[in-house]
Amino acid sequence: MKQPDSSLQANDNVTQAKNALGKLHFSVSQALSHPTEQTLAQAENRLAHTEQAVEQAQASLGPQGVELAEELLAEDKSRLAALKTQGKRSER
Repeated sequence: MKQPDSSLQANDNVTQAKNALGKLHFSVSQALSHPTEQTLAQAENRLAHTEQAVEQAQASLGPQGVELAEELLAEDKSRLAALKTQGKRSER
């Protein structure tokens, strides 16, 4: 049975969000273990991309369809913010 185009689009958005979350987690972990300007910038860029991917998935599925993705995004966002705060303290 062929899926409607809207269903395929929703599945694609979910897949992109899942992939983006995995890459964000890896990028933030890299920045935490090797805190340099480059790894921090990469993590921040990955965060922006992931936020966009999760928003697109939410637009396709509604808020209940992406609750876990939003929780994972918030967790990595918090880890990155802690790293940035720690970096500012060490610059003093």
